[in-house]
Amino acid sequence: MTAHGHFHWNELRTRDAERAKKFYEQTIGWTFEGSKTPDGTTYWLAMMDGQPVAGLFELTERFKDVPESWIPFLAVDDVDARVKKATENGARLMMPIFDVPDVGRIAMLLEPSNAGVGWITPV
Repeated sequence: MTAHGHFHWNELRTRDAERAKKFYEQTIGWTFEGSKTPDGTTYWLAMMDGQPVAGLFELTERFKDVPESWIPFLAVDDVDARVKKATENGARLMMPIFDVPDVGRIAMLLEPSNAGVGWITPV
């Protein structure tokens, strides 16, 4: 498991998953494996040498105000406690904290400079 305070995951949020997949396939050599999320959308794992290296998430209408961007995820020891500290220190949640089965508890924040960062307590 990734230690507290270290980068754990990176995820591309895009409005055109096929365009992004094609770009990374042709330039980096990634392949992609899709899986369905609880709301029925597809989450793509970017694979290199048979190992997941990043995620790709297509922004649906539900995320109309979210800009296309890469978002890094830091491992934290307790998402809920750390988000409380973060909001007390000027951060804002982009959406409510949520759980992903077999992955972990996740928060997506805008830190005081408005840079996006994800925090995850991995399972």
